[in-house]
Amino acid sequence: MKAAILAAGLGTRLRPLTELVPKSLIPILNRPLLGVLLRQVEEAGFLQVAVNTHHLAAQVQEFLAAQPWDFNLSISQEPEILGTGGGLRRLGEILADWPFLAINGDILTDLDLPAVYRSHQPEAISTVVLHDCPPYNKIWVADGSVVSIGEPPAGFGLEAAGPPLAYTGVQVVGPGMLEYLPDGQPYDLVTAWRQALAAGKRLAVMKATPFWQDLGTPAVYLAAHRRLLQGEAPKMRRYFGEFTDPWLGDDVVIEAGVQFGGGVCLGDRVKIGAGANLRHTVVWDGATIDPGVALEECIVAAGVRVSRSARGEVLI
Repeated sequence: MKAAILAAGLGTRLRPLTELVPKSLIPILNRPLLGVLLRQVEEAGFLQVAVNTHHLAAQVQEFLAAQPWDFNLSISQEPEILGTGGGLRRLGEILADWPFLAINGDILTDLDLPAVYRSHQPEAISTVVLHDCPPYNKIWVADGSVVSIGEPPAGFGLEAAGPPLAYTGVQVVGPGMLEYLPDGQPYDLVTAWRQALAAGKRLAVMKATPFWQDLGTPAVYLAAHRRLLQGEAPKMRRYFGEFTDPWLGDDVVIEAGVQFGGGVCLGDRVKIGAGANLRHTVVWDGATIDPGVALEECIVAAGVRVSRSARGEVLI
């Protein structure tokens, strides 16, 4: 089994955090997201993995080079970002074998990846994993296949298609998909899917009910931590350990009178001053929270000293 992880995105919606760290390396409970995804494919038994990079690529390459992996790892560096479609084609060419598993590098999920791979049907150009996740439900399905993307299907009643579903960011890409992904140029995956459907090709569906969290904005980044610490993803404990709230990194200093209100993650070497109050807040490595400061729904970047109270802010 072979797998690709799309990790070249600019992370625009996560700015200013992604001006410091590429989206694929943002810490989830103090572990880089890309590391979690790669451990998942490693544990699932994938023997060759390709990762694409673009934004702050040197950081991603340094991280990948520093880890011991039990699979063959290839890196696809994109001097010009190729998008979800163009990047996928380049990764497929590197893997040089179809079908392969493809995972968006900005999600956290406990999907059974070997089961996803086995679900692929050879006559389909790809098999996409869908779930019910409003407000992202924009894909209509009938008889195990995608019939429309973005708008209700024309030509037959909605009852035949059922309610729309959302793409998890996980799929198995078949060789027939290559025809709809132009070589060497930026391209959008959804456009390619629509062209394939218009040509009468089958885009197969695997329906699932996984733990799943998009990590594209500060708000959902915080939500991912809150959900993990509340125990919503027990299968993910193998990658993080037992969930405890607050989640503490190494060498954390917590002075007298500090209060935590739930959903708090502290990175390594974080110092929390006396009488501070943190709720639904993630603090990256080496940051300092001054005495008496109250933070709610905040993200504190690495090494930052916070001397004032804040709510709903990214502090860099």
